[in-house]
Amino acid sequence: MAEQGASALSLPEDWPAHPDPILALNRMGSFDWDLDAGLVHMDAQGHRIFDITPEEHDGRPGTLGDRLPGAERERLDALVAQAMKDGSENYGTYVRLRRRDGSLRWTHVQGYIRRDGTGRPRRIIGILRDATEELGEIAARRERAAQDAARREQTNVVETTTAALAHARTVQDVIDVVKDTHGLALLGARSLVLGLVEAGRIRLVAEGPEGTSVPGTDVTRIDEPYPMSEAVRTLSPRFIESPEDFAERYPVLWPHITGLNITSAAYLPLIAHARPIGGMGLLYSDRRGFSPEERNVLVALGSSIAQSLQRAMLFEQEKDLAQGLQQAMLPRTIPSVPGADVAVRYRSGYAGGSLGRDIGGDWYDLIPLPGGRVGAVIGDVQGHDTHAAAVMGQLRIVLRAYAAEGHTPATVMARSSVFLHELDTDRFATCLYAEADLSTGIVQLVRAGHIDPLVRLGDGNCRRVTVDGGLPLGLSAEFGSLEYPVSTMELGPGQSLVLCTDGLVEQPGADLDDGMRALIGSVADGPEDARELADRLMELAEERGGDDDVALLVLRRRALTERQPAGRLQWHVAPGDPEDLAQVRHMVRNAVRSWGARERSYEIELVADELITNALMHTEGAAVVTLRVLSGTDRRLRIEVEDSASTLPHRRDPGEQGLSGRGLLLVDRLTDVWGVEARGGGKCLWCEFVVPEERS
Repeated sequence: MAEQGASALSLPEDWPAHPDPILALNRMGSFDWDLDAGLVHMDAQGHRIFDITPEEHDGRPGTLGDRLPGAERERLDALVAQAMKDGSENYGTYVRLRRRDGSLRWTHVQGYIRRDGTGRPRRIIGILRDATEELGEIAARRERAAQDAARREQTNVVETTTAALAHARTVQDVIDVVKDTHGLALLGARSLVLGLVEAGRIRLVAEGPEGTSVPGTDVTRIDEPYPMSEAVRTLSPRFIESPEDFAERYPVLWPHITGLNITSAAYLPLIAHARPIGGMGLLYSDRRGFSPEERNVLVALGSSIAQSLQRAMLFEQEKDLAQGLQQAMLPRTIPSVPGADVAVRYRSGYAGGSLGRDIGGDWYDLIPLPGGRVGAVIGDVQGHDTHAAAVMGQLRIVLRAYAAEGHTPATVMARSSVFLHELDTDRFATCLYAEADLSTGIVQLVRAGHIDPLVRLGDGNCRRVTVDGGLPLGLSAEFGSLEYPVSTMELGPGQSLVLCTDGLVEQPGADLDDGMRALIGSVADGPEDARELADRLMELAEERGGDDDVALLVLRRRALTERQPAGRLQWHVAPGDPEDLAQVRHMVRNAVRSWGARERSYEIELVADELITNALMHTEGAAVVTLRVLSGTDRRLRIEVEDSASTLPHRRDPGEQGLSGRGLLLVDRLTDVWGVEARGGGKCLWCEFVVPEERS
């Protein structure tokens, strides 16, 4: 009966219907996964659910898996593996798929596991369905929560990176942040490249991980067919959605990165003040496409990096300008000093990372003086700007001129203070001036508000030299207090005098005396050689950091390892010592005769005795007598007598009954030429005798 009824109804030829249309009506798709062959067949509706064309689907499970975010893919793989392992016949779950436009959709996956007689899984047959409406408001809320979490995560990426970039002061600092910050790791980028625009080209300055850049792209032209070049050229980002998109748009670059398993990429122009300064590329291996929110985050990230790079470039340009101007204000060379080793060093406050046009007013100088003496200067003009540097340059030149004229150290300081005051500037300067006679080791020191010098002894010990000081330069003239006391010390052979600015002493949060004690310890523990000691002290300053400039001058008196050369003798005559005076007379007599000046020995001895006696009578200190032979057109014998009195003598008529005033008259009559000159610690009275070579 049933067969007759069916026959009578004359059923359609396509009855019963194929299951594919039925599944499609319910927005379902099917798949058949051959586990042995490793291939997946999927119907048309399944392709639509995965938002992939049949041509794009090569049958590999991994191609479909690329549509799943990393966490979703791992969860689904774990579920299928567990079902096959524990003997289950089926499994089912909800997963999120990423569509071509980057959006996510909920999908339900249900699979039936077919096994052979031994229980080994051979095939998985299943269905897929769009579960967005099925999940309803719960899914929507979950999706919104997930999107909010992703948005917060992405925002956190920008905030984290921006916060890290805020501390970057140099271009290398920015590069280190871009390569090392955890924010970029949160974006999931497999690798990155960063390039800077230089003269119409893009120079690669960073890559991460190392070795992931394409060979031959270290320097590329902006007009070349590369995505970074295109982004820089057009000032707009380039988002590459898939490997196929990459291969089609950039066939020159794509073959070189296929081994990196890149599935998408974003190339961002780095723009500052409407001008491209570089480009950055982020390459991904576990995603396809970018949502609008992700694109906005990446653009914001690129903008933050560009602004930091621009700030770092300006900082480095200003640093070069500051250091160049500072170096131009300092002496270009330091003259060699017979009998001494000298080392000078300067460290800009920029080395400590300070921002702004911080050109310091610290300076040093070494000034050759008459009579083989040398003046050492260390100073610091108030402020850290171009004005301070300009004042420093003028003050250095003026102080050098006053010293070279032969003025006493106190006069040099006083006149420099008046000059600074008359510059009509609101700046003052601290300064320390040391005038050294390296033949005797006598050093005269004047301090104008500066820190005390140090002396490193021959045995390696170091001590602070206490110097009575006056007001800083400029202030002493303003307040009418131009008195600068002079302190005297002796620098022995092998000892070093260390002059520095407070940048080498002051430490943040520490007392100045503590800083001086630390410096004394560093000098004592440092090497004996002047240059090595200066390098060591500057290394310590670098390690400690700080934003203040540092100027340093180390003067080491060489050990007396050789006798005085023939043709030059020198004696020190103590006051009130007749035996010492008699011995000097005897040595003068012998020296004059041994140098072939026997004919004028009486005149020379008489004049020398007069000059020495005059110096001892009218001063309280010792006298330094120098006798030497001068070669030239006429062979001359020169006598120099130095004392500590600054009053210059002058010849006068003593009268018939006068008892004084005849000494210079005698000198004038007996010598061929004579004179007097001011020297830093007093004066020098000199005279010369023409003494032709004696014939045998």
